[in-house]
Amino acid sequence: SCYSKTICNGCAYANQVREMNEKLDHQCPFCRHPVPKSQEEWDRNLMKRVEANDPAAIRHMGGKRCGEGDYKGAFEYWTEAAGLGDVGAHFNLSVVCGNGLGVEKDKKREVYHLEEAAIGGHPFARHNLGVMESENGRPDRAVKHFIIAAKLGDDYSLLSFRRAYAEGLVSKEDFASALRAHQAALDAMKSPQREKAEVALSQLREAAEKDK
Repeated sequence: SCYSKTICNGCAYANQVREMNEKLDHQCPFCRHPVPKSQEEWDRNLMKRVEANDPAAIRHMGGKRCGEGDYKGAFEYWTEAAGLGDVGAHFNLSVVCGNGLGVEKDKKREVYHLEEAAIGGHPFARHNLGVMESENGRPDRAVKHFIIAAKLGDDYSLLSFRRAYAEGLVSKEDFASALRAHQAALDAMKSPQREKAEVALSQLREAAEKDK
């Protein structure tokens, strides 16, 4: 959207259906400004948000640079966004620092950015911390990360937690609690609009495959 806000597929689909029913032009669901009709217009709008110090827009710009192979540029944008508190930027920085993309490999910086992202509620960051603790021979600490991420709805962490339970590292009560919390997180993300959106997206994917 114009304000770099993210909405789920269900809300986006419901908005598109409303626009079609009311014969309206496609607009931003937040400010009702017409959606850009060209990539150049998209880029201009994005740069306006970057210049306004919008952390999500700055992170997105970093993603563009990364997609173009400009890892140094991506690192700079993500560093700026992380400085503004963007959790996703911290996670992205953990990836580039851990793999040495555009910067030298730096395990300490990787862990730092993973921790910042995890504290901010990023489930993949929390899962990766759990994997690190497991690889470092600290299963008890790994399990704590996995249970937090599983309760946020992360499937990979639930699988890791399940393995820990099978190995006797987790009590039956804690395992049952994690299962309930994981399911509750998934249920909270369900809605009729999202289910309709998923059906529509599946139909589009099938049509695209047939056209190949």
